[in-house]
Amino acid sequence: MPESKIDVVTKPVALITGASAGIGAAFARALAARGYHLILVARRRDRLEALAAELSTSTEIIEADLTDPAQLRLVEARAGAEPRLDLLVNNAGFGIPGRFWETDVEMQTRLHLLHIVAIMRLTHAALGPMVAGNSGAIINVSSVAGFVHSPGSVTYSASKSWINSFTDGLDLELKSRGSAVRVQALCPGFTHSEFQAVAGIDKRTVPAALWTSAEDVVEASLAGLESNKLFVIPGWRYRLLVRFLRIMPSAWVRAGSIRYARRRKRDRGKL
Repeated sequence: MPESKIDVVTKPVALITGASAGIGAAFARALAARGYHLILVARRRDRLEALAAELSTSTEIIEADLTDPAQLRLVEARAGAEPRLDLLVNNAGFGIPGRFWETDVEMQTRLHLLHIVAIMRLTHAALGPMVAGNSGAIINVSSVAGFVHSPGSVTYSASKSWINSFTDGLDLELKSRGSAVRVQALCPGFTHSEFQAVAGIDKRTVPAALWTSAEDVVEASLAGLESNKLFVIPGWRYRLLVRFLRIMPSAWVRAGSIRYARRRKRDRGKL
């Protein structure tokens, strides 16, 4: 049964970037079930249209490449102009495998534009109205890679580290003024999605126990948001890993990262 205009107007709104697949699509399905009106943002309109058709809620589609300044400004304007925006999910992202100096610098630039500039600008656009209304939340999708440097994905890890630091700083600012607006850095590990194929990661080189479903990642995120958790790390193995990384001497962590990178290179060579 189609929704009435009144139903759509009174629904809270969630804007999700990178919504065409993986964690973004899982967020769309979970938030649709919670009664949100959705603004879905991604580069692939056909994927967005197929997703919108299956959802049991009102949706709006924005086809946009957030590494393009003009297209980013359109999404930014939409976020800042939406008075009912209750949740912004900055999920769009990708990885670039290989040593930094051997990879395409234009792709490296696009990664920074997407992981840093786009998140910063969309967060800025959304936070003004949210803070004024003393309501709303922002989820920045980061990674456990943001807690450690990793050979072969230097800029990816660095950008995720920036997301963690940026979200932590925002939380301090919001709490310092007594704001009810919440922020979260969602830090999953290996997650079943298209990300690995795009990044050139062979799933066979990663132990099966380290894989998580996109749906489980999203449920952990939304549960963490309800309990006001700043950092959400889905999966006990990854939470334990991050805890160890925080207490281990940095020299040990660095040595472990080098050994892990060399082992993965050998494993890839055997496949």
